[in-house]
Amino acid sequence: MTSLLPGSLSTGPASVARGRGASDARHRSPLVPVALLGGVVAAGATLLICLAVGVVGWFLADAGAHGTPRGGLRVGALGWLLAHGSGLSVDGVAVTLVPLGITALCAWSCWRVGHRVGDAISGHGPDADRIADGERDWTVPIAASMFTVGYLLVAIVTGVVASTPETAPSLARVVGWSFLISAAFGWAGVATGSGRLAIWATVVPPWMRAALAGGLRILGAFLVVSTAVFLVALAVDFGTAASVMSRLHLGAGDATVYTLLTAMLVPNASIFTSSYLLGPGFLVGTGTVVSPTLVSLGPVPMFPLLAALPDNGATPAWATYLVAVPPVVAAVAAARAQRRTPTLRWEEGALRGCVGGVTAGILLGILAAVAGGAAGPGRMQSVGPDAMDVLVHAVTAFGLGGVVGGLAMTWWQRRAARHAP
Repeated sequence: MTSLLPGSLSTGPASVARGRGASDARHRSPLVPVALLGGVVAAGATLLICLAVGVVGWFLADAGAHGTPRGGLRVGALGWLLAHGSGLSVDGVAVTLVPLGITALCAWSCWRVGHRVGDAISGHGPDADRIADGERDWTVPIAASMFTVGYLLVAIVTGVVASTPETAPSLARVVGWSFLISAAFGWAGVATGSGRLAIWATVVPPWMRAALAGGLRILGAFLVVSTAVFLVALAVDFGTAASVMSRLHLGAGDATVYTLLTAMLVPNASIFTSSYLLGPGFLVGTGTVVSPTLVSLGPVPMFPLLAALPDNGATPAWATYLVAVPPVVAAVAAARAQRRTPTLRWEEGALRGCVGGVTAGILLGILAAVAGGAAGPGRMQSVGPDAMDVLVHAVTAFGLGGVVGGLAMTWWQRRAARHAP
């Protein structure tokens, strides 16, 4: 793989040959089998975790007095499918809310395993010099395709085996989500681990690379702030959450499993909080709204995370100032991102911040689109933020904040350059 990195282009043929002698076998594993196995492992690792949790939950519920281990395995498999957008039918009620905590675990698994696959097959194909001369390199496309095939095989088999007429998960949605997860994270891992991404990135203008990196930093910083706000709100009314748990009359084992499953919805709650801070707010049932300017709620289910909801009715005056949080976070994140790649040009600093902010806003809009769904019967068929509202507010707030942060850091770097010896 080292022979593909840009820094190795200056080495001569003899040194390259000597460097490859010890490492060629390690980086020239059979391309198709390794990539196919990588996809199976990426999907199977998280599936096994879900299956284990299902069996442990079955045993802790009543020491295995009711049901069979097979039932626990089915529940774990359905949880894994639900994280891939399958949806479920529970007593005839559709549940389409995606537990993004499990989805994030699947994405991380794709990235890590994809990176290992990329490193294992990096010795295939032309080196950086031949790629620069225009020779086609099919190593990553073939490996990524086989990786996706392996992932889809596990998803399809799981969907067919775990599906029942009563639960009715959507296999088509599972296939679509599995393809998107493996494409977004598995392919990126393969390209990075093989060293090709570093070569391809050289054709992208430096300001664009810096802007995209800044966009990811803005999105990450805002999600961290949103999660912190949610956790603070939950801690303030922790007594309500504890009361909900006590009224469910769960045993120690049940409570442990229930708490673990509840934690899988914390990413959803973080995105709901993001929509709240941006201004549009979110729904907790049809005809409801939770926003900085108005909270209108009806009866809500007995679910611990809902204890973080603000009180029903008019909001305090200070709540409206929370809409200033997103542009401030974007400005700080854009400025910090520009510290790594300085620029002394005003227009470039503004462009980096603006493009990064818009990119972060688009990504947050996509997350908002998958964070909500149906969570129960009646009014609970509509839960979550409106993706289009989140997209418009996020692009505006992050774009403006990114421009301010980019210009502020440009001013600071120009000032430092003038005072430098």
